Amino acid sequence: MQTVRIDALDDPRLDDYARLTDVALRRVREPEGGLYIAESNTVIERALAAGHVPRSVLVQEKWLPEVLPMLAEHDGPVFVGPDALLEELTGFRMHRGALAAMQRPAEPALADVVRDARLVVVLEDIVDHTNVGAVFRSVAGLGADAVLVSPRCADPLYRRSVRVSMGTVLQVPWTRIGEWADAGPALRAAGFHLAAMALKDDSVPLDAFVQDVPERVALVMGTEGDGLSARAVATADTVVRIPMAHGVDSLNVAAASAVGLWAVAHAQRAARS
Repeated sequence: MQTVRIDALDDPRLDDYARLTDVALRRVREPEGGLYIAESNTVIERALAAGHVPRSVLVQEKWLPEVLPMLAEHDGPVFVGPDALLEELTGFRMHRGALAAMQRPAEPALADVVRDARLVVVLEDIVDHTNVGAVFRSVAGLGADAVLVSPRCADPLYRRSVRVSMGTVLQVPWTRIGEWADAGPALRAAGFHLAAMALKDDSVPLDAFVQDVPERVALVMGTEGDGLSARAVATADTVVRIPMAHGVDSLNVAAASAVGLWAVAHAQRAARS
């Protein structure tokens, strides 16, 4: 890639990095613009390893020697400029080395994502990008196979999601599913038992559920405020809850996903051994 030193912000190719702190703008622009922002050298390296293609890179001078070798096989500009100018452009102080405007890959078909999966997480309408990223990190770290996100779920490739996931959103297979009228039958046809994590009177404690764990499980997690929709709960094969203490009714969705994933993954491995 070609190093381009900047002392002004009038190059239209810099527009990809403008006003990155405006969440509403990024949620609309990134998917429709066919790009996402990879933040930090580690995340950029993981994106490249996943086969994603950079449109350009924005880097602080001191990090240039570390970033350039990663980009040897790619075309496009590597913008380098004073820290104050980069902060003016992005809206925040860059302290993670570099940003890359990456071409957004096409989302794979559901059947391709779940073909060999035993344990997947379904995220329904999660609005906090931090929670989305944290779930991806749990999926990667605890040995689950994929993440499926609802049509209104926050974008996993929003830069905060990618950053919080430590780049695992670029490694874990994922795709968007349709509404439950279509997604539920599709998952069930693929052999998945739909386990909805929800606080319902007829819910089954997680420790009881994993005593006879299904071979393939889709763990369905709901939005931060209201939890799962009535349609999601009605579509599920089992409603599961995490037993709580001290009057606490539930965990944050990211924490709940980690607990549920560990329990189900551990039980599935034990059942196969």
